[in-house]
Amino acid sequence: MANYHVEGDLQLTSLPVTAEQRNLFDILRPIIDASHVRDRKRSPPDSSFFRGTRAGVIMNVNGWARSPISTTSDPHVRWMHGYVGSGKSSISQEVCDTSVEDGRPVISFFFFRNAGDRSRIWRLATTLASQMAVAIPETEPIIRAAVRANPALLTPDEGGVSLQARMQQLVYAPFKAVIEGETTRRVGIWARMKRVVSAPFKTATKRETRVRGLARGPFLIVLDGLDECEDKDEIQELINGMLLFFNKNPLIPLRVFITSRVEEHIQSYLNVSAVKLDNLVDHCSNDDIDTFLRLLFEDACRRNPVIQAYVQDHGEWPTQNDRRKLVEHVGGSFIFASAIFRFIMDTKTEGDGAATPMDRLPLTLKMNPDLDELSAQVLARSRDPPHFAKIISTIVLLRTPLSTLGIAEILGIRKYEVVNVLVNLQSIIQLPGTDDMPVTVCHTSLRDFLTTQCRSHEFFAHPSHHFHLHLRCLECKLKYLRQDAELFIRPRSELPPVAQYALQYFYRHLFLGMHYSKQADFNSAIDLCRQGLALRPGTPELIAALAKVLRCCRQVGGLPEHEDEAITLSRTALGLRPHPHPDRPDLLLTLGGALLLRHERTGIMVDLEEAISLDREALRLRPPPHPLRSLALHNLGNAILDRHRATGDMEDLQETISLHREALELRQLPHPDRQYSLCSLAISLKIMYKATHILSDLQDAIAFQSELLEAHHTVRHYHRPNTLRELANFLQMRFDAMGYEEDRSRIATLRAQATQLSASSTGFRR
Repeated sequence: MANYHVEGDLQLTSLPVTAEQRNLFDILRPIIDASHVRDRKRSPPDSSFFRGTRAGVIMNVNGWARSPISTTSDPHVRWMHGYVGSGKSSISQEVCDTSVEDGRPVISFFFFRNAGDRSRIWRLATTLASQMAVAIPETEPIIRAAVRANPALLTPDEGGVSLQARMQQLVYAPFKAVIEGETTRRVGIWARMKRVVSAPFKTATKRETRVRGLARGPFLIVLDGLDECEDKDEIQELINGMLLFFNKNPLIPLRVFITSRVEEHIQSYLNVSAVKLDNLVDHCSNDDIDTFLRLLFEDACRRNPVIQAYVQDHGEWPTQNDRRKLVEHVGGSFIFASAIFRFIMDTKTEGDGAATPMDRLPLTLKMNPDLDELSAQVLARSRDPPHFAKIISTIVLLRTPLSTLGIAEILGIRKYEVVNVLVNLQSIIQLPGTDDMPVTVCHTSLRDFLTTQCRSHEFFAHPSHHFHLHLRCLECKLKYLRQDAELFIRPRSELPPVAQYALQYFYRHLFLGMHYSKQADFNSAIDLCRQGLALRPGTPELIAALAKVLRCCRQVGGLPEHEDEAITLSRTALGLRPHPHPDRPDLLLTLGGALLLRHERTGIMVDLEEAISLDREALRLRPPPHPLRSLALHNLGNAILDRHRATGDMEDLQETISLHREALELRQLPHPDRQYSLCSLAISLKIMYKATHILSDLQDAIAFQSELLEAHHTVRHYHRPNTLRELANFLQMRFDAMGYEEDRSRIATLRAQATQLSASSTGFRR
């Protein structure tokens, strides 16, 4: 009997699957490790549920999930929210598992930040549809017909098809069509689907039993960790479309269970009467934490011979008193309780004076009850092996996770050296059992900790490591190009994972690390690009790669010849990628950026006008809601601002501000490029204030500059001195206009800090 598999041998279900269904799986290309049946040891969150904990809330959610839909029943949608570590994912997992045990069809998507497509929303619909085709086979031909009618539904990004349309055509409409008894008989499926979507829902309760499993309760969709998704605007679109569908179909046997932290872009759309709300804070108790820890320690005692020997000599461990202290110390956080347990059971013994779990338990009671201190302690006890800092920084700065083998390859070290570091960090980093599965952090809060210097201190993953990753990406590209002359011809999905990563993200690491590099670093990058181009002359990707490196080199102090060569190469690459090639927008922006850089040096207006024209074309090719639209907005805004500076045209300044406001709106936290929009918008508003003296423009500029300083240009950031001075200048303008006394003292403080940082050799690093 064939089984339905996803990548990495993660089994979705044991139902028999025909060749045609497997073909549908190949067509939809769902995200392979986003569902409740993923291997949680390899694909976090590892959200196992412990029987005896959260019994009340689990019973309540399962009761809602099982209950039939009627005019008097609870809403179709239920949102459970809570703080970090409150156990949301464990509850989602248990709700899914219970549905499977009951024989009720369930599909799911577990979002996870910085985990590639699992942190984006564009493959949500295809992933859910793929699962639904197996859970409810009657939907399979309808899904297939929708794809035939509109192939753009399968694009891995926005592709001109809205998220609401994807969910409607791939998930909601096929399910509704099956419930209403629509089949593929005689009349074309697509025509029938249109009628189904627009027709009112009738007699569903009579027909729903035709679908296997619905006699036991409604169909269930579980969306876990919605706050982990980067696409905030699309989340709102998802919620609006969902609520609109249920408003039009009040009796359809479908429920949606959502979990997330409380964030404004989610709360403002889900905190409505059509959604049932659950606050996990109302369900947290020390009894649940006590049960959780007791079960963990009992299992450890059965498995660990050291603990068994200790218990034989000393009796119960941990004692009830010790466990009570732990429970009180944890303070209701399941993630902190789990991390503390992993710390206690850590196998590292050398040189820390706490060789056994019994020795380490008292140490946990001295930790502050948060994950930062726990992470710092684990890292401090494990920092001795070679390459420690490089490996840790790589894991948190990679754009998508790589396996131990991939990390070793991208760093140019041995796999055993990576494993040697990570084996002692398993309380905070998930080390997979095979070489081909990605290494991930146990919780996304660790990435926040390691990328915030004021929290992680000596363990800070400095942005300068981005340039090292850029160089390693170029070296890996060159290695694979020497092995495979057709590297840029074959589909990327056929390439080794590190080759895929290097091709996709080499420039992103360059962009994020260029201000912390030296000229010798750029010389190495230029040389590697030239070597690649010599192997495959005329390859647009290689031509564009060299152009980007040369332009960035010139931007941070390189020679004028660098920008001239960058412009020539960019023109060549653009000429090889006519419309509608998907690389054309990126090449337009590359050439536009190089021309703008030369204009800023020479003042040649022809370069500036051409840069604006190229950026406008790129923006047209990235209509809403394209995920890279903000970059085109940002570049065009900067180019038009330069024209305003040259001509004084106020319409240009107004357009600049409008473009940067739209870009900033698209770059909500934690978008890595938000800082650039804040900076550009603050400068544009300052210029507008100087021209018009409208105070609201200056107030906005101060607010944006303050956010830039506090959230992005933090301690030891390369640009912090300039940001301090600029904020002081903004406040000086307000003081001159309004005379606010509190501004006077702050201006002096900011300028003193900027002077001190500029004079200090340790104030920031290149």
